[in-house]
Amino acid sequence: MSQNEVYAEKAHRLIPGGAHTYSRTDETFAWNAPKVIEKGKGAYCWDVDGNKWLDFSMACRSVTVGYNYERISQAAIAQILNGNTATKASKIEIEAAELMIDLIPWVDMVKFAKNGSTVTSAATKLARAYTGKKYILRCREHSFFSYDDWFIGDTVCTRGIPEEISNLTLQFSYNDISSVKKAFEEHKDEIACMILEPVEFEEPKDDFLQKAKDICHKNGAVFILDEMISGFRWHLLGASKYYGVEPDLVTYGKGMANGFSMAALGGKREIMELGGIEKEGEERVFLVSTTHGAEMSSLGAFVETMKVYQELNVVDRLWDTGRQIQDGIRDITIELGIQDKVYTEGAACSFNIATLDIDGKPSSAYRTLLFQEMAKKGILMNSMSLCYEHGAKEIEIALDAFRSSLRVYRDALECGINAYLQGPVIKAVFRKYN
Repeated sequence: MSQNEVYAEKAHRLIPGGAHTYSRTDETFAWNAPKVIEKGKGAYCWDVDGNKWLDFSMACRSVTVGYNYERISQAAIAQILNGNTATKASKIEIEAAELMIDLIPWVDMVKFAKNGSTVTSAATKLARAYTGKKYILRCREHSFFSYDDWFIGDTVCTRGIPEEISNLTLQFSYNDISSVKKAFEEHKDEIACMILEPVEFEEPKDDFLQKAKDICHKNGAVFILDEMISGFRWHLLGASKYYGVEPDLVTYGKGMANGFSMAALGGKREIMELGGIEKEGEERVFLVSTTHGAEMSSLGAFVETMKVYQELNVVDRLWDTGRQIQDGIRDITIELGIQDKVYTEGAACSFNIATLDIDGKPSSAYRTLLFQEMAKKGILMNSMSLCYEHGAKEIEIALDAFRSSLRVYRDALECGINAYLQGPVIKAVFRKYN
């Protein structure tokens, strides 16, 4: 057995699902992707058998500069040598909070945590406390907000969640302002907040974000933007800045600290301070209270990452790299005559590759085939995530791999996929049964 096989067997025996994030599990990758990663550097990673892979998933989109970027790693190590944690608030904790508040105009106060689920759930709790209302209105098209009951109970994965909790979450459709109006009309004076990503792959149209915010405020609801992915990627100040809207509360995470565990909830002082202890006699909101939420190494990495972003124009690189790859994929598909079956969608800095079958319908099987063929060329991907260190060489490698892989895709469209697909079809994370 290879070390990949040995460690994969251990992973599934010791860890439910074999990984600590469902999007990292084997079933979301092609069969020939590596099972277990040992290390990463720049835009590359190495599996436990020593095989080198060009990575285009970048640790669930959390690495935006590059694996083990020296300056950022050393900043984290410096904080580890300071003890990495403290009995009281640490100096770096205050400096990180000050940096974020100085950087982002709509963040008056901030609370740090280790993962996105913690801060999105904290945002909904604050909204309920601030408004005295109970319903949460969330975007149905945006794939993930939290592992907590308020969101998971509103998906097909309801096992273990009381129906009473699931019923408190409502849905609206992105870019459909009528669906937002309808929700507020049907639950008049009962909706505490509206939560959505400012953008996933479909970009906002016809001032959708601004109109949605206005409806929230007219109905006394809190407008929450989840910038877990878009923050520090569309713009240094996030997609909120890029699309010209200021949220009441906002959450960040994946782009904050170049892969170090870091998330944040920020927003207006009058809402955020409900989680404070300064107002004597006021009923308190027990907000986020985590032992490792302000771990010094991650905060040090965050501070240095922001310096790197500004000095190296990281955001501009992400957009430029994305445009080159999008253009390359478009040219290849046109050359092969399959541009209506494979195409990119979304902003260049964080795009999706649409994979359609012979009938023009989205296909997990054809998506798997594409990932399978890319893996044969040493490309690791289950999404298309970019980092600063995806340079000219990496773009060339990727487009060469796409050219070869899309030829197979074309042949499969002509002759049938069964002759080309060599392993199981990848599965969606959200499904009722395994």
